[in-house]
Amino acid sequence: MDISQVDKNFQIETKIKKNDIKFFDVKKPPFAIFGVFYEDGAFRRMPETVAKATNEGVACLHKNTAGGRIRFITNSSYVAIHAKMLGIGRMPHFAFTGSSGFDLYMKSDGEDVFIHTFVPPLDLKDEYEGIIELGSTEEKEITINMPLYSSVKELYIGLSESAIVLPPKPYSIKKPIVYYGSSITQGGCASRPGMAYEAIISRELNCDYINLGFSGNAKGEEVIARYIADLDMSMFVYDYDHNAPSPEHLLKTHQKMFRIIRDKNSQIPILFLSRPKYLLNSEEEKRFEIIKQTYENAVYDGDKNVYLLKGTELMKTAKWDGTVDNVHPNDFGFRSMASALIPIIKEILHT
Repeated sequence: MDISQVDKNFQIETKIKKNDIKFFDVKKPPFAIFGVFYEDGAFRRMPETVAKATNEGVACLHKNTAGGRIRFITNSSYVAIHAKMLGIGRMPHFAFTGSSGFDLYMKSDGEDVFIHTFVPPLDLKDEYEGIIELGSTEEKEITINMPLYSSVKELYIGLSESAIVLPPKPYSIKKPIVYYGSSITQGGCASRPGMAYEAIISRELNCDYINLGFSGNAKGEEVIARYIADLDMSMFVYDYDHNAPSPEHLLKTHQKMFRIIRDKNSQIPILFLSRPKYLLNSEEEKRFEIIKQTYENAVYDGDKNVYLLKGTELMKTAKWDGTVDNVHPNDFGFRSMASALIPIIKEILHT
């Protein structure tokens, strides 16, 4: 499609110094949105009604765009963004490029290659823009990852007016892997969105995914379990160990959540994880045993599509250097997690 035919009358005020730049709303074809959807003035990871029914924290955090991706093909020599923000995540232990930035990958020889980050200004309030030069005018497949801990109201892509824009090629694994869990699942504290472990897995296995990580608020509630059970997914991965207030809470909810999802999805693989940490204390070992019991109960019942990975294995490569605060992974930690999970998920889904 000729880009001049897409939203031809749309204009946006910009300070980017390109005479031929034209901005386009990502909500309109041929741009493809993954991991989030647009509802009532914001990008969201789940319907607002479900989020509010889950708990107050999820009602707020479900608008954070963790796992959101914009994908398309273009021959523009540059890609710009203009983002209107609804909420900004600012934390002392979290890179601002990760909590509030966008980053860009380009397909090269079949591999998604990181090109650059659209770096948000430190005084970011409600909108910002940026541009990344790509050099060539050959066709290239682009993926833009959305912020992990901020909310986006609108997003526009700026391209050369004379360029073409086409839909992206489909993922090899089209049904998303659904991840549910804590702040670590949401992506804290990756230096940029593309370094969350689910994003790494997505690139290396060419699979879609949905990030349902809710910082401090993933507690295995029945409401969210029933929502997840109704999703059309290729696989379910869950770990809310960190957010369960106590081992007793984990015991009360973990098996129940599994049963709700399994009863609606008799065939999908389900992977149980415990908190990603290399050295565990006695309570953390107890929590793992609770998660392990859910797995063993399923196996005893004849379930042949359940899998278990202890969190110590997730951090086996990074060990004690994989976090920023002995809880939240840094990029090394997320790469360690992805390296442990990729061969398992690849084998499960290919089987």
